[in-house]
Amino acid sequence: QVRLVESGGGLVQPGGTLKLSCAVSGSSFSTAVLAWYRQAPEQQRELVAKIGRSGNTRYADYVKGRFTIARDNAKNTVSLQMDNLAPDDTAVYYCNSGAVTHWATPTPGPYWGQGTQVTVSS
Repeated sequence: QVRLVESGGGLVQPGGTLKLSCAVSGSSFSTAVLAWYRQAPEQQRELVAKIGRSGNTRYADYVKGRFTIARDNAKNTVSLQMDNLAPDDTAVYYCNSGAVTHWATPTPGPYWGQGTQVTVSS
């Protein structure tokens, strides 16, 4: 069984920074790919970034150069460093995991965290 617990969300001003963390527990098979998704009110849930077991990364175009995803396999965590935040980044951010299959497909992994709210004031 996989458990994902996010932390680090909060309220920041435009241009500010925030770092999200996700504590990961479960099999190596089920957590081969870790990802961050976000969902704003009345919008579809969208991929922010994903990272493979060995550190390969992929980012959504709208966060490239601003956000950095990283994983620490020894500590069983995945983080999302968010710089130069804008009001459009306001959303609930979710940690996600899945098998290696999910690296090459747009389908999210089957495991989700509860989400953490990120609010960037206007």
